[in-house]
This record gives sequence, C-alpha cells and structure tokens, in this order.
Amino acid sequence: MDNRSVRRVLYTLYSCCAVLLVVELLYQRHGVHRWDSWWGFYAVYGFVGCVLLVLLAKVLRRLVKRPEDYYDRGRER
Repeated sequence: MDNRSVRRVLYTLYSCCAVLLVVELLYQRHGVHRWDSWWGFYAVYGFVGCVLLVLLAKVLRRLVKRPEDYYDRGRER
C-alpha cells in the first residue's frame, strides 16, 4: 500500500471513532446493570477483552508450539 492509502484508511478510522464518540454523548442508554450506563464502558470493556485475548494467546502458544522441523522429521529421503 502506498502512503496515501494508509492515510485514507487511518482518517476513515478516526472519523468513525469521532462519530461514535458523539453518538455516545448524545444517546441515552438504559442499561440492565449499573455499569452498563457508564460513559465509555463498552470501549474499555472491548479494549480489556482484546488485551486479555492477546495475553492468553501468548500463553497458549507455549502449550501448542511445535519445533521448526516438526513436519520435516517424518520425511526420510
């Protein structure tokens, strides 16, 4: 991708975030739980969830990782 395309994608992402922020400020939610109605709750919830998924993936990688020559070991020529 060229530099102009990357800038266009980033501006689009920033614009979407700004629009969602304005909607968050104007829209009054009625949550089921007390924390549902906190400002920015779902943004923080999503960010923490993604961070936890990455950390969990790092741990799982150690459990399921195969050696580099795993597929070559069975090929005796």
